[in-house]
Amino acid sequence: MFIAPSAPAATPATSTSVHLSRWLAVGSLIGLIVLGLAWELWLSPLRPGGSWLALKVLPLCIPVAGLLKNRMYTYRWVSLVVWLYFIEGVVRGWGDKPPGNWLGMLEVALCLVLFVACTLHVRLRQRNARLAAAQPENGQAA
Repeated sequence: MFIAPSAPAATPATSTSVHLSRWLAVGSLIGLIVLGLAWELWLSPLRPGGSWLALKVLPLCIPVAGLLKNRMYTYRWVSLVVWLYFIEGVVRGWGDKPPGNWLGMLEVALCLVLFVACTLHVRLRQRNARLAAAQPENGQAA
């Protein structure tokens, strides 16, 4: 007779931390997309009337679905790609005139939040998987 293994129950604190890191990552990614579009089209474009630099947000639109579907691989590569936007924020934050420099600093802050949320999410899920693998299955001797 086959007994299906039951998934170990996650502790409420662990479950809450994973969900919080997930929504923090999604929120900061969407924030970067909105900031990039507003920055280059209305707030402080390089050319009056907007610039084609607004297309820089297109790569940020790709991982939104993966983060919403909770795909581990997406969290990993987003935590690497975000550094390109961090560099742009630093360069424009120290090189542009107001309000461009303030927008650059906001981009830096959003990038840092996204990186921390992605790395925290990956670590929490890996730790939970290790804990689940270490627990003996129900009905079997350890």
